[in-house]
Amino acid sequence: MVRIDIRYEGELRCTARHAPSGTTLFTDAPADNHGKAASFSPTDLLATSLGTCILTTMGIVAQRHGIDLVGASASVEKEMATSPVRRVGALTVAIHVPRDPGPEQRKLLENAAATCPVHASLHADVRHPVTFRWGA
Repeated sequence: MVRIDIRYEGELRCTARHAPSGTTLFTDAPADNHGKAASFSPTDLLATSLGTCILTTMGIVAQRHGIDLVGASASVEKEMATSPVRRVGALTVAIHVPRDPGPEQRKLLENAAATCPVHASLHADVRHPVTFRWGA
């Protein structure tokens, strides 16, 4: 179990503190939903969670199999939906791995990406396609 302590600061801004490390981050409502967009919105953090979870899960598999994943990156595009309620409609992920590890290792890493805990936790109504670009 991990505890995150969150405090509403007013003006649609929150402070979140990760209890185990003491690390703090701030959220702000997005500009299209009455906020100042001065920081990540809560739904931006969902997009961030998906991208970092995919890379982290791929990293675990890469370590296990001696694959160099340093420099790999993810880009996540978040699209909001408004019907039937305002929610995340799609999280489109593009993964770039600068060194192509070959077909067998690509399959291992792609499977890892598909099984990251955040990916597995998303509601079925949230589209979340993942594409890969291998090599420079």
